[in-house]
Amino acid sequence: MSIMTTTLPDTSPQTVVARRAMIDSQLRTSGVNEEYVLARLLSVPREDFLPASKASVAYIDRAIALEDGKHLAAPLFYGKLLLEAAPMPDDTVLVVGGGTGYLAALLRPLVADLSEMTAAEAAALTAGGTGRYSLIVVDGAIEQLPDGVGAQLAEGGRIVTGLVLRQVTRLASGRKVAGQVNLQPTEDLGIPVLHAFDVPKGWTFA
Repeated sequence: MSIMTTTLPDTSPQTVVARRAMIDSQLRTSGVNEEYVLARLLSVPREDFLPASKASVAYIDRAIALEDGKHLAAPLFYGKLLLEAAPMPDDTVLVVGGGTGYLAALLRPLVADLSEMTAAEAAALTAGGTGRYSLIVVDGAIEQLPDGVGAQLAEGGRIVTGLVLRQVTRLASGRKVAGQVNLQPTEDLGIPVLHAFDVPKGWTFA
């Protein structure tokens, strides 16, 4: 992967300070130090993916909830996700979005091709997928990975997502081997939940 310089785009002094603080106090202190990750997080203004009323909190260290179940996750989630995904210049990527387009904007210059899909669209996929993607990234935490999403992944392809385990969200990754995708948690992390992937609840009696 080519090395990218961590230069900021032209923006307001307040945004420059906030973005540098995000890098220094949220990412570097949590072990996110890869140059390509920091470069992308510096280059893509988070406030551009928020309504004007939320722009002032763009660089806080937690997720920002938006209307209709959308979210912008905390900077640390995106830093850890990019680090775990290790995108390559020849990757064909599917981004299952959290509703803002921010994750796709972070990844697009790093890969050969990128497609986006909403959580609802991904959850509705059938198992007869094309297997064309070498990398799938999910902008949120899921209770289950539907067969339809796994079918989109090429043999040997990677997936990085949030995962809900015993009501705790964790970053997780996996590969498709012999047609099967097994996710392995890597660390606990605060991640917004994508409820389109919830496991159906069984009947209960009062």
